[in-house]
Parts: sequence; structure tokens; C-alpha cells
Amino acid sequence: MKTILVATDFSPAANNAVNYAAEMASALNAKLLLFHVYQLPVTYLEVPVLIGEAEIRKEAEQHMVTLVESLKMKTGNKSTIETEIRMGTFFHELKEACEIFSPYTVVLGSQGTTATEQFLFGTHAVYTMKHLEWPVITVPLDAKFSYVRKIGLACDFSKVVNTTPVEEIALLVKDFNAELHVLNTGKKTDFEPDIVFESALLQEMIGNLNPSYHFITNDKTDEAIIEFAEKNHIDLLIVLPKRYSLLDKLVHRSHTRQLVLHSHVPVMALHQETS
Repeated sequence: MKTILVATDFSPAANNAVNYAAEMASALNAKLLLFHVYQLPVTYLEVPVLIGEAEIRKEAEQHMVTLVESLKMKTGNKSTIETEIRMGTFFHELKEACEIFSPYTVVLGSQGTTATEQFLFGTHAVYTMKHLEWPVITVPLDAKFSYVRKIGLACDFSKVVNTTPVEEIALLVKDFNAELHVLNTGKKTDFEPDIVFESALLQEMIGNLNPSYHFITNDKTDEAIIEFAEKNHIDLLIVLPKRYSLLDKLVHRSHTRQLVLHSHVPVMALHQETS
């Protein structure tokens, strides 16, 4: 059985992501794993002590019980729901959990309701999308799950053989019986030689999925992708984060961050496996 892992801190934004993940799990007949990480408050004593750890965990467990009961009521007690509560830093514990449970996807809220939550959710979501090897979906605060009929793939048509996780994309398209729409985000036209070459390679790789191709030439790439996704009723937008060198990071704007923080469509990050 597939496992969908959803991270929660029990806030309204996280609860929305939980509801999204629960609906997706139901659609895929998958198990839902509710995941929570808590940290101890910082103390400034000369001798570090574990103050309130038991209380913090007990509170988290109570929130988790309430959340599970709520989900069971919504799903008619038909869903398989498991929980995992850990103490530590968010990404480290999430990565370890993924290594144990091998989730079909990880689901996170992408934005919070307050300025502080927006910063924390954005930081966690963007970092996780860029660095976690498992598929990650970030869910906007106003997004609700609807059966995934249209999948968008944002691709800059650069080194497609090395950067495109074909098997994972094909699995998604098959599982949802969805249409695949490929968006060229490289700000080049379909007539340029390198685009023709790379698009031919991509077509050879995913041609059996019958994709439709669209070329975005707007200089404001992130806004153009979001506008296309909303106008064409894309249910899930796939991005392929690339890990730039330190020098590249200084001159490249993070498209992943812009999409996560501003898209009204759920965004999924997929990484090509490295040998």
C-alpha cells in the first residue's frame, strides 16, 4: 500500500494540507501518515536540562488524537491512518522518516495565516522541496484536493536526460489517468536548435504519455507559469529543482521559492535519482 506522509504542526495552514493529503490518500487507496516534529524551548541555564519535554510531547499527542478522530469522521472511518511524533529538527527527522517509510509523496503546507507562519512554512517548504529526495507537494492555504486530471511539468529544456525523473512522472500520470502538459520555461522559442534537440530527447523519454507542449516566453517566468496553471486548470504542477553551486546561487533567482510561495496550485518537486 502506498504511503502519503503529511507534516503538521496542527495550525490551520497545516490542517488544510492534512485534509488535502487525506483526500489524495483516499483517491489512491493509500495509507495516510501524520507526521509531527517538536523542539524543546531554548534555555539559558548553565547546565542544560530537559524542561517540559514530557508536557510538550503529551500536548502533541493530544493534538494528534484529535486530528485522527476528525479525519476518521470525514472519511467514514475507511482510511488507514498512522501517526509519528518526533523530537528534533524538522528536516533531519523528516528525512529519517522518509528513509523508513518510503512515502509515495510528502505533503506540506506552503503558507501560513500569519506573517510568522508564512515565514516558517515558506522556509520549511522551500528547503524541503530543494533537498528532500522523495517527491514533495506543497499545498497553498486556499487549495482543496480535486482529482488530479491535469498535471503540469515546468521544464527549461536543459539537460533533460539527466534532470527528468521519467518513472515518477509516468507513475503519477498513470495513477491518476491524467493529462500531461509540458511547459518550456527557458524563455526560448521552440525554433531554437538547442530547444529542438532537447525537446526531441524529452519526447523520446515521455512520448508514450502523450504530453502536450506549451512554450512560455514571458520574462517573468514564475508569474507566467502560475498564470498558465490557473487558466488551464492544472491540478498539480511539477517542478524539477536543480542544486546550483554557491556561485550560481548568487546570480540565480529561486524559481522554486517563487512558485511555492505564490502559486494557488499545489506544487510538486521531483528529483532525478543519482547513481
